[in-house]
Amino acid sequence: MSPEGRLKELGIELPEAPTPLGSYIPVVRTGNLVFLSGILPLRQGRLTREGRVGKDISPDEAREEARVATINALSVLKAHMGSLNKVKRCVKITGYVASEPDFTEQPKVLNAASDLLFKIFGERGRHVRAAVGVNVLPFNSPLEIEFIFEVS
Repeated sequence: MSPEGRLKELGIELPEAPTPLGSYIPVVRTGNLVFLSGILPLRQGRLTREGRVGKDISPDEAREEARVATINALSVLKAHMGSLNKVKRCVKITGYVASEPDFTEQPKVLNAASDLLFKIFGERGRHVRAAVGVNVLPFNSPLEIEFIFEVS
């Protein structure tokens, strides 16, 4: 099944690609690689939650934020490529989780993004990853995720 077919099967409708919130472009393609700028968990241009994981936001809520950011990333990718069917594989994601100093479950938060990519792309969704705890992120976002995809 195609990635877009899997999205439908999962009941996920891609939103309009979010507008950059600063002086940068959201995507760059070089050769067969597409790099996405850091993606926030936005819905209709607004953060769905604000604050630090482990204080203001529970790990389960943070996992939902990771899913939202991943869906936004796919909307950016589709807007750039015209179709998600051109994705050969997800190469890497780097997730930054704004968290309390004693919070150490950043990898579990990012599992939500990784698992969603696998559900949508199958084996092509498996990737290398870094999960980094940080003190604060832009606009008090709980997380930000960068993506690298190989495309045809």
